[in-house]
Formats: sequence, C-alpha cells, structure tokens
Amino acid sequence: MSLYYVQKFLYELNRDPDLQAAYMADRRDVLRPYEVTEEEADALIGPDIGLLFHLGVNGQILMHFAALHQIEWADYLALMRDGVARHGPVREGVYAMTGYEGVDARRSRSESDEGA
Repeated sequence: MSLYYVQKFLYELNRDPDLQAAYMADRRDVLRPYEVTEEEADALIGPDIGLLFHLGVNGQILMHFAALHQIEWADYLALMRDGVARHGPVREGVYAMTGYEGVDARRSRSESDEGA
C-alpha cells in the first residue's frame, strides 16, 4: 500500500492544470512517476471514490478529485459510504486511526443499544 504516493499524486493533480490535462489525456501514463499499486492505479483511473476512501485517502484531498470529475457533493458522500459498505472499514490513514467504520456501522450499533 502506498497511501502517501496516492495522496501526493492527488494533491499535485488538484493544483496543477498541466497535470490535470495529462491525466485526462492518459490516466495510466500520468501515474508512472508515482509508486502506486495496481489497485490504487485502477481506483485513480476509474475513478473509484469509494475505494480511494477505503484505502485511506484524506477526504479533503479526495473531495477536490471528485470535483475534477464533476461529481456532486451528495454523490461524493454517497460514494464514500458505498466504498465502506463494499470494501470494509477504512484501511489506513487518519480515518483508520480514529476507528472510523462508516455511518451505517455506527447507526446499527446505536440502534442495537437502544433495543437492549
């Protein structure tokens, strides 16, 4: 896993119009200088917002990447929730360190506690 390189790529992509143009022209080729796994590359090429969130990409960085792909705010939030539902809890990064499991997991636990 190379979360650092995924986030570095996204940080640079979010701020550099030339990199954005290169990304739109050939998404796979633009990733060559970054040490990302095949899974990460596929998520960046997709783009697969849910998988990127599951992998641990910071939401502030990811939100700008979603905007680049013209993903609306509500859809962006839904894609992150779907990523946790499909792939499991966030693997790495700040969200994993805080124990973030996703809204649905927390809601289910809260509802179980109320029924007890």
